[in-house]
Amino acid sequence: MRAWLLMLLPVALAGCQVTPTTLPVAEPAPAADCRWPAGPGDSLARAVTALEREGFLVRHTDLLLGLVSAERARQTLYHDHGVERLPRFGGFVLGGSGGHVVSGVMLGIGGVFGPVTDEATRIERVSVVVGEQQVQVSRDIRLFDWRGELRESRSASDAAFCRELRSVIEAVPAREAP
Repeated sequence: MRAWLLMLLPVALAGCQVTPTTLPVAEPAPAADCRWPAGPGDSLARAVTALEREGFLVRHTDLLLGLVSAERARQTLYHDHGVERLPRFGGFVLGGSGGHVVSGVMLGIGGVFGPVTDEATRIERVSVVVGEQQVQVSRDIRLFDWRGELRESRSASDAAFCRELRSVIEAVPAREAP
């Protein structure tokens, strides 16, 4: 009699699986300035030229979708999840010999010797979609430490970046675009 109860247990527990009620969304949401109406001279070629002028390396283009994806990397520093390391100004000492325990305070300035472990690589990825009706920009930034481990990842489609990129795209003459 108990065997059939054990067979029903997986069926009962399978009902506990729940699917998410919403799909993931970018946090923070892209700024309204990252989407603008497409003008008569807007083209994928102008977007590629503008991104290259800004120091981005074009990784992928899709003419059918009107999509260009690019990235740029630079060396930077990170400080353990945003908390800067402070120099050490002393410490507590506990020791002794011959059955006696002694404690005290040590004063001095210390630092870290050895390889620099604060080095990081900041990867900035940008995608531009040039459609018939509008141009849309999205950007994300990732920070990798010196070991290649991901330390920070965030959506960075802010208004200032998108306004600057739009002005660079619009400044590219149509004849200069490849």
